[in-house]
Amino acid sequence: MSLISSQPKSYARRYQMIISAVHMVYRLVNSTYNVNELCLRLTRLLCQFVKAHSASICILDPNAKDKLVLIAIFDNRINILIDKKKDLTAVSDKEMAVTQGQAVVEKRLIGLPLIADESIGAIFVRRSSSEPAFTPFDKDMISVFAEQSVTAIKNLQLYEQQQTTILSSIKFIDKLLAKRGHETAQHTPVYFKVVKALAERLRVGERGIEALYYATVLHDAGTLDIPYEILSKTERLTPEEFKLIRDLPAKSAELIRPVEFLKPVLPIILYHREKYDGTGYPSGLKRDQIPLGARILAVVDAYESMLRGRPYKRQFTVEEALEEIKRNGGTQFDPRVVKIFCELCQQKKIRNYLSRLK
Repeated sequence: MSLISSQPKSYARRYQMIISAVHMVYRLVNSTYNVNELCLRLTRLLCQFVKAHSASICILDPNAKDKLVLIAIFDNRINILIDKKKDLTAVSDKEMAVTQGQAVVEKRLIGLPLIADESIGAIFVRRSSSEPAFTPFDKDMISVFAEQSVTAIKNLQLYEQQQTTILSSIKFIDKLLAKRGHETAQHTPVYFKVVKALAERLRVGERGIEALYYATVLHDAGTLDIPYEILSKTERLTPEEFKLIRDLPAKSAELIRPVEFLKPVLPIILYHREKYDGTGYPSGLKRDQIPLGARILAVVDAYESMLRGRPYKRQFTVEEALEEIKRNGGTQFDPRVVKIFCELCQQKKIRNYLSRLK
């Protein structure tokens, strides 16, 4: 009687474990934005669920199915990512066979291929000689992971390919702006390094920093629609000309609006000309109504602008530009962003970056 009653409980527990595994992978996928990080985190999750000694995920080159582009490994101590060609050649024939579609099921090694329309890689899970052998249920659990993981990895690969294509277009736009002589489009190589350092201190996060990168490239893309005579004008702008300049953030945002993965960039581009006291444009936002990324970009953009000068404004020295930023903290700029910016300016590395913004 006890044997019969214990079996349903055992099946229920196994079913719950599988549902839990699917849920964990789903959460992982929705909080990870690149293939490398996803594979590293999946290996940790695999070891946790099947109590394995180690786990690894191998990913094939989408353009050459006989070559690996990365291996993620977790041995219950550290995560390792291998993505250098010379290190990827050390994979055994057995492991390569699994990436090509063959499954390996041994007492203490299970290797399952990751297959979408075609093989994209493989998952391997290992136990040491002192640990119990894998059971059929362990294999079922790993199969669930493989099925969930392959879709996630494939989708992220497509997403990254899309990003690469669009980034090439973005760089082309940047070159067009530079050829037109638009000085604010020609940021120095260290411009984003300063933006990133400021964002890291303000705990913006990985996705926020990525959005800021695209914003630094694209925030003046709308100048393609503004006559060059206005952009290069040395006298004070007329009210009509100034209105065109005020429309620049909206024009830049409109240019990238159709691109799905750039949606987080839109608020930064649209509102980086707003002022902390509400007197900026295009919407007169103030204080925390302005996205943090826009407040960060506003400070660095203004600082670089002062160092480089404008046809109608004199060029500032590094010290003068910093004093001007301080003076406008609380009115034009977020005082907290200004405070962190000034603290960063005390670091030798950042001061070196700032001196190269000209």
